Amino acid sequence: MTTQAEILDRLFETIAARKTADADSSYTARLYAKGTKKIAQKVGEEGVELALAAVLKDKDEIISESADLIYHMFVLWADAGLEPSEIYAKLAEREGLSGLVEKASRVES
Repeated sequence: MTTQAEILDRLFETIAARKTADADSSYTARLYAKGTKKIAQKVGEEGVELALAAVLKDKDEIISESADLIYHMFVLWADAGLEPSEIYAKLAEREGLSGLVEKASRVES
């Protein structure tokens, strides 16, 4: 049986591997070819679409837009040279902290 974490790991591996794929045959490769600005724009668009679906309480759209956002977020991570383990480590570091305490502990930049 495939775990949910394995699905996400496989998705990220596939996305990262598409960096060198043909942009004519891969949407992911096409995003990489358009650059970080376009990838970031897509993450923003998908985030807004997810928020709108939530306001409308459209469960099917929330699911669909969540999947789209995760996909585009993974493209952004790979484009930035990040591994999911780096984000997981940050989440683990924050686990168990009060959200307000954690936020107050961040250094303003």
